[in-house]
Amino acid sequence: MSKPVYKRVVLKLSGEALAGQMGYGIDAGMITTIAEQVKEVVRLGVEVAVVVGGGNIWRGISGSAKGIDRATADYMGMLATVMNSLALQDALEKLEVPTRVQSSINMQQVAEPYIRRRAMRHLEKGRVVIFAAGTGNPYFSTDTTAALRAAEIEAEVILMAKNKVDGVYSADPFVDSTAVKYETLTYMEMLNQNLGVMDSTASSLCMDNDIPLVVFSISEQGNIRRVVQGEKIGTTILKGV
Repeated sequence: MSKPVYKRVVLKLSGEALAGQMGYGIDAGMITTIAEQVKEVVRLGVEVAVVVGGGNIWRGISGSAKGIDRATADYMGMLATVMNSLALQDALEKLEVPTRVQSSINMQQVAEPYIRRRAMRHLEKGRVVIFAAGTGNPYFSTDTTAALRAAEIEAEVILMAKNKVDGVYSADPFVDSTAVKYETLTYMEMLNQNLGVMDSTASSLCMDNDIPLVVFSISEQGNIRRVVQGEKIGTTILKGV
């Protein structure tokens, strides 16, 4: 088995990935599959931090569109990410992977508070750290959380795992049969073409801090390991010149 090319990574999981084929809620089989893939990477000696979305339970923007105050709707979304984080922690620890959940919103009965140095120490000890509750602030997505935490803990790459597509395309491949899959992009190209991979705040953070992003499918077992070992799957997004 080839050696990993990254020492410390941030894995970004969408809430929809945890829902599997159900489309809503938490699919026990899917979350176990994800946990098995994370364990595979941890066994290679890679330090893994995870940021989980909450769209399988609640989306702040959707709630705001239905008349709920935007800040309130976003806080509800943060709580959804905590639920997902606890579910992922449970799945990992059933596989004997030591795990810590750190929340940006203080809830000491279920998670540690987010403390950068403590998070880095957990990673150094081989524990998976799951960052819950986004940034702790409304109006910021979990994509932005992944970019921010990656910069803070000095991660070498963000791995954006998707459950529907296997990379970044020029158009929606489910709608447009002529859509072309990109192997590499720059952040500016992604923004200029409005490809919708991540929001502009997250993209700017990654670009400013020179953090590469790899977008790939999580539905195929072993893909996280393949990316960590340097296999060219999915789409790699770089700062560019």
